[in-house]
Amino acid sequence: MATLNLRDRDAIITKEGLILRVLGYSHPPEAYICDVEYAPAEIFRSTNPKSLRSLGQRIFYKFYENEGLRLIEECYPKYHIFHHMLRQNVVGVNHSDILSVKKPNDALKELVETSPKDELITALNRLLRMLVRQSSNLSTEDFGVFGSVLHDFHHPKFSDLDFAVYGSKRLAELRAELQDMYGDVHSLLSNEFETEEPIRGKHWRFRNYGPKEYVWHQERKMIYALYEGVEGRRKVKAEFEPVKECDEIINEYDSERRISQKGWVKMLAYVKDDSDAPFIPSIYRIEPSDVLHGAREADEAVRVVSFMEEFRLQAFKDEKIYVEGNLEEVTTSKGGFHQIALTCCPRYYEQTLKAAI
Repeated sequence: MATLNLRDRDAIITKEGLILRVLGYSHPPEAYICDVEYAPAEIFRSTNPKSLRSLGQRIFYKFYENEGLRLIEECYPKYHIFHHMLRQNVVGVNHSDILSVKKPNDALKELVETSPKDELITALNRLLRMLVRQSSNLSTEDFGVFGSVLHDFHHPKFSDLDFAVYGSKRLAELRAELQDMYGDVHSLLSNEFETEEPIRGKHWRFRNYGPKEYVWHQERKMIYALYEGVEGRRKVKAEFEPVKECDEIINEYDSERRISQKGWVKMLAYVKDDSDAPFIPSIYRIEPSDVLHGAREADEAVRVVSFMEEFRLQAFKDEKIYVEGNLEEVTTSKGGFHQIALTCCPRYYEQTLKAAI
């Protein structure tokens, strides 16, 4: 298998100006599986007022819902690659079609080494310095920046701060530090989900996962903050998304493996290992407890694999969970196993992973 030079949240730019985000860590030898995030106005326009981004005189639009998938299917089929394990096409970019890349850690290094050009970048630098100063183990090299700041089309007065934090050990350090700072009124940091304000007035789509359950799970993740140290006194959302260090990465893509769909299941299980829960995909090694619906093979499932950001860091070791999604059988030349997959599918909002409390 090829050595990965790009990892989750690294950005790929194509010659058409499409901006895609590398998804996870398992990829075929000559391509990267991706999410498509932004497109220039020359090839795509959106009526969604939240989607507009500006880079000098050039306009970009962020994709929402399945807009990006539709654009790829209708206009740029070369950004479909065949996934041998799934035996279907997925969004991705062949190495030969990559014009350039942007890495969150490189971008942040450049930002902290130059004079801030606006109030948002000033806030970014202040927050980062405060986090590093409060910790004996964290440094600026442990972080990156993604989203609109990575691509330099953020809005100083409206954009959020999206950080990557690299490695399991640094994530554990950061989460503990943030928890302490949330309890300190002088830190200028608070947990975004300490109230139900983030969901107020929003249309809720998940069918088996209520808004109050969502807030409870999000609050204990500790990676979603509000920062008050910004000119104009506005509170800026600052999120810290976990990314694996290079020595933590295992590429599971194997063209000899096959993944077969076995049907929809609902079940209770115990989390036996949560070491990959912070990342995308989030992997929870489980011990099934009760299969409530679906194929009997579900009681042989050894893990839940989630590509849904809502379910990152969703449960911890020894907790009992309720999970609902597609049961899959993974077969190899040496045997096989069953897993429950939570991913982009027609029943997206029926999928669930939550603590059974």
